[in-house]
Amino acid sequence: MGGHDRVRSRRPARVRVAATAAALTLMAPMAACASGGDGGVPTINLYYPPEQNLQQVVDRCNIEADGRYRIVNRVLPREADEQRVQLVRRLAAEDDGMDVLGLDVTWTQEFASANWVREWTGQDRAEVEEGTLEGPLETARYEDKLYGAPKHTNVQLLWYRKDLVPEPPASWDEMISTAQRLKEQGKPYQVLATGAQYEGLVVLYNSLVASAGGNILSEDGTESVVDEGAVRALEVLKNFATSGVTSPSFSNATEDPMRLEFQAGNGAFQINWPFVYPAMQEANPELAEQVAWARVPGVDADTPGRMTIGGINLAVSAYSQHPEESFDAAKCLRNAENQKFSAINDGVPPTIESVFDDPEMDEAYPMKETILEQLREPAVRPLTPAYQSISTVTSAILSPPAAIDPQATADELRDAVADALESRGVLP
Repeated sequence: MGGHDRVRSRRPARVRVAATAAALTLMAPMAACASGGDGGVPTINLYYPPEQNLQQVVDRCNIEADGRYRIVNRVLPREADEQRVQLVRRLAAEDDGMDVLGLDVTWTQEFASANWVREWTGQDRAEVEEGTLEGPLETARYEDKLYGAPKHTNVQLLWYRKDLVPEPPASWDEMISTAQRLKEQGKPYQVLATGAQYEGLVVLYNSLVASAGGNILSEDGTESVVDEGAVRALEVLKNFATSGVTSPSFSNATEDPMRLEFQAGNGAFQINWPFVYPAMQEANPELAEQVAWARVPGVDADTPGRMTIGGINLAVSAYSQHPEESFDAAKCLRNAENQKFSAINDGVPPTIESVFDDPEMDEAYPMKETILEQLREPAVRPLTPAYQSISTVTSAILSPPAAIDPQATADELRDAVADALESRGVLP
């Protein structure tokens, strides 16, 4: 789900993809060892999405554990849906070979409501909440209890060509009209965004809803509202899709192909995650010099846009035989020093606010102030155990965006979301 926002490291793409594929081929058949049942050093099995340099963090935490336990990194598949399927199947079978789980921010409520993960309490909870940004923490709570420790977060920015656009647009209308003007002048003009029928489209729509001050669900997450702000967001999305400034492939566009289109010089604007910055520096350094970043425009010019956050929360399996050591391991994996390391080496923005102030962050994150601005006023995806179903029906109803009829689409969405909350009408 939010897996699409997991960003790339700074290695050349070909080397990285080949290395990852090889690593996954080797990892996939490995079954988890049951955790240290022979009375030796407990093995803490960490199930986590592919992250290039995570093993170095694991190694550090094992040194710090000083023989109390040993973390073993079990790499999940690359695709978020496959990650979830693997975790869900094993947890449903009460598999005790999993200890610490890297959960996409959209899964925490689902896993908590199914009693698959343990609550963070007492001193452990206090340590996690201390200095952590509120948006990521919100994704880690269920019914006011904490079930995840935010390891990293992520947020999209507006990337624009400063040689074509002197000032970033304040609203979607202004961005569209600027792009139309560039098109008339025969210059690169496209506004690149994720319009394919998948989570990226839901993220785009959810950001527009939040920017318009709207809601898809009631505050407690139990009722479908799809209010006036949500209708306004549909109007903006429809207007954008039919404005003549999108890429011809907009209704099939996902993050990486969109990055490549922008990198090739076709776009004036792109709404995408920070991974595009190091990728562009490698692939097209001349173009990179002409690219600036800003907050994503608002629905209204006088209200800054709010963007949907991604990221990973660390949870402790309900079936772990070593819960105390697992909570300890999770705290180490996401401590400030390790968050800084992962941010710089794997491009995953920290959840501990003070890490952004570290001078070492300046080179890897020249856009860190803009990221932080967006993280302080984020949009969070609907917080409900039924999120998977809601996302599935939402992306289907919104696709293709050019076919949206704002009021009718809102009515259809409201009913479909209500059904999803009741687990009706959607295959698991």
